[in-house]
Amino acid sequence: MKVYLMDLLPYGRHFDQFKADRYIPYPLPGSHFDPEIAAQTYAEHFDIWNEMEELGFDGVGLNEHHTTPHGLMVSPNAIAMAAARTTKKLEFLLLGNLLPLHNPLRIAEELAMADCISRGRILSGFARGVPREYRVYDVPMSESRARFDEALEIIQLAWTKDTFSYDGKFWKYKDIGIWPRPFQQPHPPVWIPFTGSKETIQLAGRNNFRAVMSAGHPGVTEDIVQYYAKQLADHGHQITPQHMCLFTDAYVADSADAALKENMSYYLYFVQTLWHHGSDQPKEALGKAGYVASSSFDYLRPENQPHAEMDRAKIRLTNASDVEARVKNGSLAWGSPKEVAERLIDKAEQMGANQLLLNVNLGAPPHDMFREQVRRFGKEVLPILQKHQVKKVPLAAAAAA
Repeated sequence: MKVYLMDLLPYGRHFDQFKADRYIPYPLPGSHFDPEIAAQTYAEHFDIWNEMEELGFDGVGLNEHHTTPHGLMVSPNAIAMAAARTTKKLEFLLLGNLLPLHNPLRIAEELAMADCISRGRILSGFARGVPREYRVYDVPMSESRARFDEALEIIQLAWTKDTFSYDGKFWKYKDIGIWPRPFQQPHPPVWIPFTGSKETIQLAGRNNFRAVMSAGHPGVTEDIVQYYAKQLADHGHQITPQHMCLFTDAYVADSADAALKENMSYYLYFVQTLWHHGSDQPKEALGKAGYVASSSFDYLRPENQPHAEMDRAKIRLTNASDVEARVKNGSLAWGSPKEVAERLIDKAEQMGANQLLLNVNLGAPPHDMFREQVRRFGKEVLPILQKHQVKKVPLAAAAAA
């Protein structure tokens, strides 16, 4: 398997004053920002990525967020270009550029530049973003899906055509030939994060794009994989473990109890407070705003539909006993190196994913703790995972049978 570590690049200081209420004011005024802490945060993460390459990790996952200490990565393209200059093998899995918010021609150009600078180490993911970012960029959420589809079409034209013109609803171009062009031909591999909406899965199947999925409710996961396999097949493609990347959390320690003791406070800071900054609208509001269509989950079996959409209000209520239960029942891969490797392999086999994207530093842990986790995981767990190969997608095979 290929193994990537996700790095949200959070601001390197906790806001302890907001933990009791599990709520960070939005917007968080600039008076809370210390440029020295930010500069040190960037430097520390670049250093860890260099060490990840030395340890043999396949790559680092980068993303895009705005106006929040949850993540200081406002441009994954710029971050990848900078990191490419001090690494030689590490791949950059971008999850991803938020297409509805930006000029797609600029995104196509930046990704081509990053791909050339890195000599073909860009894995290009595209996403739509969270509600907070639509307010920031003053883009109507009702236009999110249409803008995403149009932007992606433009990027593909820019990458693959010597010259192109485009007359769309949101963007228009005349006689464009981009320079530079992607290092990888015809373009970098495209990865799409799946949250369950059928429109995203249909787009991925139609274009033979790869999928990044969390291991959520088992019934929902089964329905998503089977629907994705059908969409691929309907367009002449066959699902394989190379199409699938499992996105999940992990933490390696001497034991499960030790993992809970070491990582609990940081994990709770993330799921209770940090992750929801500026994005705490009720899920019903997304439908009213036009971000999610009423039909987006109608392909799911009726008993699975209530479990499809993320419930941030419920997630914010997570407490220590919930986390402990998830560790004890194996749904959260925290524990000894052997336990972590076995749980991750089991999850990957169930989903049929031959790629792993792992969170090992949620909740802005101290630099030394993050670095030690990368070292220990790299030395004691990574070799086991990389020796393992997932050879089938059992959920898709079950549907075909």
